[in-house]
Amino acid sequence: MLKLYYGVGTCALASHIALEESGADYVTDRVDMKANQQNSPEYLAINPKGRVPALVTDRGILTETPAILAYVAQSFPGANLAPLSDPFAFAEVQAFNSYLCSTVHVFHSHKGRGLRWASEESSIEDMKRKVPDNMRACMAMIESRMIKGPWVMGEAYSVCDPYLFVVSSWAQGDGVDLAEFPKIAAQRERMKQRPAVQKVLEREKA
Repeated sequence: MLKLYYGVGTCALASHIALEESGADYVTDRVDMKANQQNSPEYLAINPKGRVPALVTDRGILTETPAILAYVAQSFPGANLAPLSDPFAFAEVQAFNSYLCSTVHVFHSHKGRGLRWASEESSIEDMKRKVPDNMRACMAMIESRMIKGPWVMGEAYSVCDPYLFVVSSWAQGDGVDLAEFPKIAAQRERMKQRPAVQKVLEREKA
């Protein structure tokens, strides 16, 4: 059985939704991020990076959202969570999720985790000031060049969609009005209607 370690309000929500959509037999373990449980010896034995998500499989532990999403899609092909038979289309899925991970998430983190990149307070404050502009530029890129609609990859729902759902949920707090980006806003509304999404959101509230 798979076991997902997640934290409320984190990008682990994407993996949680993907697992629920896949029909996988899995359990979850909530990591209390506010209590710094991610840096406890017990959790560091699972993920030395001190981050979520982490997915325990029968072959070992996977970390990093794009890797977990790809693993779920490939492990449960009947759920049709990625275009697995088309190498180019699957690479497009990987490219989109990598952009969210390596660029958008990093810009978002500049607001609250500047100490990862700088020690001078003035540098950290400068990074915070850039967050709205950087996040708006990312949303504009996704809106105009990446999301095909009605789902990220077009007509078919994929593991890109829960990841965008998570990242776009940070926009307002980062000073970005999603009303400027109707495709992304519409995708969020579609996501909210999916039973798996509703079930996971309710579970993470409990």
